[in-house]
Amino acid sequence: MLRRHSSLLVSKFFQWLIASLATSKPSKKLSKHRVIPRERERESGSKMCGIALLVSGISIDSSSLHLDSISLSSKTQLVFSLDDLKAALQRRGPDSLGTKKLLLLHSNTLTFGNSWVSSVNEETHVLDNGSNVSESFAELVFLGATLQLRGVTPVSQPLVDYSGNILVYNGEIFGGIEVGCDKNDIEILVQSLGKCCSCRSQEHTTTCSFKGIGKGSVPDVLSVMKGPWAIIYWQESSKTLWFGRDAFGKRSLLVNWPTMEDPRFLLSSVSPTSSSLQDFEVENGTSGIKFWEELSCGIYSMSVDTTKSDGRFLGEIKKHEWTNVMLKELIEWERVSVEPKPEELYFSRSKTLSAECDTNSASSGPTHASVSVLAQNVLTALRESMMRHISQHKIYQDVTCGAQQKETVPVAILVSGGLDSMILAALLDECLDPNYEIDLLNVSFDGESAPDRISAKVGVKELRRVAPLRRWRLVHIDADLSKLTWETKHVLSLINPANTYMDLNIGIALWLAAHGEGWMCEGSSDGIDEDKRVNYTSRARILLVGSGADEQCAGYGRHKTKYRSDSWLGLHEEMKLDMQRIWKRNLGRDDRCIADNGKEARFPFLDEDVIRTLLDIPLWEVSDLDQPSGKGDKKILREVAQMLGLHNAAILPKRAIQFGSRIARESNRKNFGSNRAANQASAGSVLILCINAGFKGFDQHDSVNSTYGGDKFDKPTAASFWSANMHHSFPIPMASKCRIRVNHISSQNFEAAAV
Repeated sequence: MLRRHSSLLVSKFFQWLIASLATSKPSKKLSKHRVIPRERERESGSKMCGIALLVSGISIDSSSLHLDSISLSSKTQLVFSLDDLKAALQRRGPDSLGTKKLLLLHSNTLTFGNSWVSSVNEETHVLDNGSNVSESFAELVFLGATLQLRGVTPVSQPLVDYSGNILVYNGEIFGGIEVGCDKNDIEILVQSLGKCCSCRSQEHTTTCSFKGIGKGSVPDVLSVMKGPWAIIYWQESSKTLWFGRDAFGKRSLLVNWPTMEDPRFLLSSVSPTSSSLQDFEVENGTSGIKFWEELSCGIYSMSVDTTKSDGRFLGEIKKHEWTNVMLKELIEWERVSVEPKPEELYFSRSKTLSAECDTNSASSGPTHASVSVLAQNVLTALRESMMRHISQHKIYQDVTCGAQQKETVPVAILVSGGLDSMILAALLDECLDPNYEIDLLNVSFDGESAPDRISAKVGVKELRRVAPLRRWRLVHIDADLSKLTWETKHVLSLINPANTYMDLNIGIALWLAAHGEGWMCEGSSDGIDEDKRVNYTSRARILLVGSGADEQCAGYGRHKTKYRSDSWLGLHEEMKLDMQRIWKRNLGRDDRCIADNGKEARFPFLDEDVIRTLLDIPLWEVSDLDQPSGKGDKKILREVAQMLGLHNAAILPKRAIQFGSRIARESNRKNFGSNRAANQASAGSVLILCINAGFKGFDQHDSVNSTYGGDKFDKPTAASFWSANMHHSFPIPMASKCRIRVNHISSQNFEAAAV
């Protein structure tokens, strides 16, 4: 009787659901793929967003991805609420936040047979984990928060078209898909995806019925798009979920793969800070670090189906190949000319010497006597990249003209005064309307004495000489690491799953820079009269970052080390490795830290055409590491800087933000006692595993239970603990009453884990 009653209930629910879907069908006069509008009119709008997906009730097969089983088995559960996730996303997209829930319902009754339907609504209820979901139900919850960068009418996500396709998107379309000046890129994208065939996996190239009649696949559309993007898309016709990120990972997308203990499948732009955590103390000392992974760059699909026997929902995840041949070549990152012949290297160095002589004899302005054709090609590519990154149609429609326009600062640059940021500043001046001011954001943890602050001041003077009509604002952002307790905790959540001191230091510096709160000098002729300080917060929503320049032009110290040991082929392989892992080591972390302030990071050096141009140049013309630092490293960019008139910036050596701002020094003193102790411990690579409100050494903690070689020892023993090889007291970030296990000691590194 109970079974019969349940069958009747399901049958009646299906009848109601199907009737509801039938009454919601569009008029035949309307386009099949037209987006359902929230407002009557939508203006052109570019946006940066926070996106997320929560999947429950689907048994997922990810075996084709060959995931690390050891990594999956060691994962920890991170408890957070839907409100926690929404709060994290809305910091990225403060202008709007939307939620859509897709309910999948299966029926195996005599009335309907083995069938299932889907329904979309705006309910915000999310089932906590897959164990609470009925075997006949599944749900996918889409979340999208929007930062409006152009247009006068807000556009909200998720977008749902009349076919039932759902899109949440974080990115910019710089090319590949035509976006008219009166159109919105995300609306054009959902229309393009809506026209795609419904075949799954690799069928499109073999058995697809649409082949040859103008319909492409979802990977076809995503492969031709230029620009940064991360996407989550439900294709209703094929019951397939598509997700992924661009080929170099310029937009963050994290994933939690399901396990036996936690069957949820989650995607998110950022890790939420759990509301259940108080201060810095974290259960098990893990802070959810093992919960999230950076999603590898690429296009993925999850086809959803049901079993005929019990009606359970199954999802098979596959990764797809890029279909754009040119894009695949960029990803492979192969250079035609790697090893020079002796005469080629001699000729190259002769040209460089000649250009240096011309520069030294020039009184001011760019040098034209010995312009390198190759450097000119790079300059042209960078200039075009800058135009694409800042001049999309009416990007500043909300600003009218006159005085109001003059006071608006739409674009800012994270500036150290070094080579990369100075090139971006000079190019921005060439491409941006002269009525706009430009903010130069500079972070220091040592006041006016930090190396980056000193070089930034010199850099501003050089920019005023090169571009005297532009008003440049150097924003001094001063910080004291000892007073950044809340900020440190917050950034720890943002850099997740990155978990080293180096990641934390870089993350804090980027977060503060993007926040833009500092002071500037006003009223003096040179703009650096410190007696006329005024508080100032940059309102620019677009931040230009020099990421990618060092990887492509051999700017890191490890490049010189590799060159000395393995010559040109070794250098090429090291640079290739850097480019193919930049998504994991840099870009995801940087995007999360900058976007958390409601700002969008853009990377002109990572424009597809710039990458292609640099790969077409012989390696010895890009960099010559036999030459001194500040001359041979990033050689091609130094020539570009000379052509722009940036003679001082062209000879500055590479200096990473954590060292130039001096946050690394302050962090080392705070967490390791001194720079020397930190260097001996390879502090930058030490994992942050145990977290509380202070980062303490053994001798600074009142209650420490530690184990070493199986023996426990208390505070006095810990205070006198010295590494056998390093001979220094090793501080470790510790939670309250946390036990420490020494995993490995060597002359290069020291690892400890909370147990």
